[in-house]
Amino acid sequence: MTGAKAVIAVLGAGSWGTALAVLLARNGYRTLFWGHDAARQARLAHERENARYLPGVRFPDNLLIREDLLETVVEATHLLLVVPSHAFRATLEALKSKLSAGAIVAWATKGLEPATGRLLSQVATEVLGESQAIGVISGPTFAKEVAQGLPTAVTVAARDAVTAEAIATWLRSDRVRVYTSADLVGVELSGAIKNVLAIATGISDGLGLGANARAALITRGLAEMRRLIEALGGKSETVMGLAGIGDLVLTCTDNQSRNRQVGLALGKGRKLQVTLAEIGQVAEGVATAREVRQLARRLQVDMPITEQVYRVLFEGAAPQTAVEALLKREVRQE
Repeated sequence: MTGAKAVIAVLGAGSWGTALAVLLARNGYRTLFWGHDAARQARLAHERENARYLPGVRFPDNLLIREDLLETVVEATHLLLVVPSHAFRATLEALKSKLSAGAIVAWATKGLEPATGRLLSQVATEVLGESQAIGVISGPTFAKEVAQGLPTAVTVAARDAVTAEAIATWLRSDRVRVYTSADLVGVELSGAIKNVLAIATGISDGLGLGANARAALITRGLAEMRRLIEALGGKSETVMGLAGIGDLVLTCTDNQSRNRQVGLALGKGRKLQVTLAEIGQVAEGVATAREVRQLARRLQVDMPITEQVYRVLFEGAAPQTAVEALLKREVRQE
């Protein structure tokens, strides 16, 4: 049930959810587009674009705006969640009794569950059961560029190849290349950790520390990512793919990244809450820094960059002090 007659519901009406809904509709799927704010959904239906997040990107005729979550789920063949990580469990809990038989539940959310540090695949399994077909979409993607039809490559990870290929089929087009993976752990953790590292590189650039420092943070950050992925049973080779180094480089080097924007502001002396309010969208790396740090400590994985980002965000450490702490670390073999 993944052919042209499938009805795919995209849950989450931010910039990334909007871009994916537009992509699916362009690919010929009847696409249902739900967001939690009914008044905003009504505006989307009237204006036929998301003027707040992706102005100028017109909705195809087969992209249908929905305001009621349960009615949307009942109507859909498959689901694609693009809600923030803090809303992921609650959204699944709300819809689980209405899932169609044979439905695939995919998500493009990048982060860990706040407070528990669980992977979103673990949350999905807890809520929906072991037999539910699930998968994650990740990789180096900015919503605006996907919506504009610029060339993009992503990774879809699932427990089995059939599910991964089904989700990949939704996304593939002459402008979007999709690879598949069986490494849910590696793909999910890569997507979460890279946001923390983007804050770190943003801080460095905000302090004016130069390209050398940025390259060092990306490279050593990649080593942190690999260590945690391996500790949780993921595959080290995932780190060298689109979901790992691809997404890391994108997020750490381009100012379209909200997490990099947070770091830049902090490096320039701006307050965190003021910066988040100005951005106006969720910067997943902020909450993820706390969860990744706790996970690393529990597993005894050395993640010094993540540790310093956590201290800046949650303990009031000065960005310059955090950088100095990294520079003073004991010299070791790479």
